[in-house]
Amino acid sequence: MYTYDLLEKGCHYLVRDKEGDPITLIKVAVETDHCLFIQRFDDPTLTEWKLKKDNLADIIECLTDEAVKEWEEHYNTEDAYYEEEDDDD
Repeated sequence: MYTYDLLEKGCHYLVRDKEGDPITLIKVAVETDHCLFIQRFDDPTLTEWKLKKDNLADIIECLTDEAVKEWEEHYNTEDAYYEEEDDDD
């Protein structure tokens, strides 16, 4: 069992919150003395504060800058399929 305290601000991680949960991509956006502000990419609208002492079942890996760039290119491409078209006609 790990804790959020092991995560570094500005980094992207593949994690499991609980044993058996799906793998989730998160980014640590803000760090305070006792908490981390986490952005989740399984639901881009979901952000949350976590205590540094809160448990994580698994920290699978910290993504490299190159892996994040590749993922962002794919992620942004997928978003284009879901945008509503403007009908100005």
